[in-house]
Amino acid sequence: MNLHGKDIKIFSGSANPELARQIAEELGLPLGKCGVSAFSDGETSVSLGESVRGSDCFIVQSTCAPVNDHLMEILLLADAMRRASAASITAVIPYYGYARQDRKARARDPISAKLVANLLSVSGIDRMLTMDLHAPQIQGFFDIPVDHLLGAPLLASFLRERVRGREEEFVVVSPDLGSVTRSRNFAERVGCSMAIIDKRRPRPNVSEVMGIIGDIRGKKVILVDDMIDTAGTLCNAAAACMEKGGATEVYACATHGVLSGPAVERIRESCIRELLLLDTIPVTGEKLLPNFSILSTAPLFAQAIDRIYEDKPVSPMFL
Repeated sequence: MNLHGKDIKIFSGSANPELARQIAEELGLPLGKCGVSAFSDGETSVSLGESVRGSDCFIVQSTCAPVNDHLMEILLLADAMRRASAASITAVIPYYGYARQDRKARARDPISAKLVANLLSVSGIDRMLTMDLHAPQIQGFFDIPVDHLLGAPLLASFLRERVRGREEEFVVVSPDLGSVTRSRNFAERVGCSMAIIDKRRPRPNVSEVMGIIGDIRGKKVILVDDMIDTAGTLCNAAAACMEKGGATEVYACATHGVLSGPAVERIRESCIRELLLLDTIPVTGEKLLPNFSILSTAPLFAQAIDRIYEDKPVSPMFL
C-alpha cells in the first residue's frame, strides 16, 4: 500500500541529465519538465514546467563540477517543489560533493560536508539517495533519512565475469590504508587475493608510495577506489605495482570519476590498461579516453527509487 503522494515524478538538474533520463526510462516514466538557466549576473534560475502538487518528486543531480552551481540548482528545485505542494521530495545525488571535508583536519577548518547536509535538509528535501559517500559517517550529518547505495557490487560483478576461471592470476590492490575494507569486500566478490599500498600524503592531492603489503609479483592487478580526482594516487599506485611490486598488468576501477586538473593526462600516460567507472559523474568529450569503460547505475537507482516510493526496504539491495 502506497502511503505517499498520488504519483511519482523524476526531475533532472543539469549535472547528469542522461543518467536521469535512463532512470526514468527504467521506471517507465517520462522525465519531469523543468528548466535551469542563469540570470545575466550569474544567479541560478529554475522553473517547473508541470504541476507537482501531491506528487512524490525525485531530483536527480550529482554535485560534481561546477559543484557550487549544481548544488544551488538542487536547492532551488527543492524549494520550488516544496512551495508547489509536492507530497515529498527526494534528492537523488549519485555523487555527493564536499564529502572529503568531513572533519577538522586543521585548526579553524570548516566541516563542509555537514554544512551541505544542513543546506539540503532545510531546502525542503525529505530524503536523500546517494552512492559511495567518501566517508559513510556523513549519513549522520543529516537530520533526514539517507539511503546509501554501494557501487562496488556493480564493478565487481562486471570484473568477476572477466576473471572467471583465472582468479589466481589477479590480485585486488587497495591504493591506501583507508580503502582496505572496501578492497577486501571487493576481492571477496571477485574471488581474488588482496594487497595494500602504503602511502603518505604530504599535502592535498599529492601522494607518495612507501611500500606494498602483499605479494603481487607476476600478477595482474586491479586497483579499487571510491573516487578518482586528480588521479595522482591512482597513477602512483599503478606505477608502484609495476616497478616495485613486479605486477604484469594494471587495471583500475572506481565509483566516481571526478577527473579534475591533470587527471586525464596522467591516466593517458600511465601503465593502466583499462579504467572502469560508474556514470555517477558524466565522463564525456576529451575526458573519455579509449581505455575507459563506463557502467550505468540507472537500474540500481531506479530500483531504489521504486522501493522508496512503494514503502519497501532498500536494505535487501545490499545483499
